[in-house]
Parts: sequence; C-alpha cells; structure tokens
Amino acid sequence: QLQLEESGGGLVQAGGSLRLSCAASARTFSSYSMGWFRQAPGKEREFVALMGWRAINTSYADSVKDRFRIWRDNGKNTVYLQMNSLKPDDSAVHYCAAKYFRGSYDPGQYDCWGQGTQVTVSS
Repeated sequence: QLQLEESGGGLVQAGGSLRLSCAASARTFSSYSMGWFRQAPGKEREFVALMGWRAINTSYADSVKDRFRIWRDNGKNTVYLQMNSLKPDDSAVHYCAAKYFRGSYDPGQYDCWGQGTQVTVSS
C-alpha cells in the first residue's frame, strides 16, 4: 500500500489560490487512481476531484468545477490540486487518497489516505 503525505494547505483570502501536493511512497503509484476529498467540521467527507491511474481522465465535484485542477506526475509519485477563486465554503481539511486502478467518488472505496491538510478561506 501507499503512504501519502499532503502539503500546501494554509490560510488564504476569498478569491485567492492554493496548490496542494500529495507525495506517495511507493513506485506502484502509477497503478493507483488518486482522489482529493475534503471534510469540514460537522460534515461528511466529500469528493472534490480525481484523476485515473492512466493520468488521462479527470472528474470534479460540481462545486469546484472550473476553479480546481487535478494532475499527477508519475515520475515524482505526486498528485496536485490547484485551487483558484477560493471561497469560504472551500474551508476544510483536504485529504488525498489512492485507489488501486479504477477511481471512485465514494471515499469508502479508497485504500490509502493521507493525514490531511487544512485549507481555510477567509471572507
């Protein structure tokens, strides 16, 4: 299994940008679809974005579409999430997760999780 470590969270004003990174430990990284999820206090963990293991297909939650972009660099075993035009509603702990081969919108389907990174957007 992969070990995942996120970085890049922080405090930003509404309208600002952040880039999250998730570094994976194993050379089998390219066999995993990678997802970003987030969880705000008192809410369930929700899907944000995913990129398939072939690094071709991407999918986004409606709430972040056209503002966020996911991509991966298999040579660096890293997946990224560029977040633009941030809103206070984007404030949450953001997690990356790995699922062997085919991706999913369901967090329960993922095999490995990072520890999360806090994103706070002030109004």
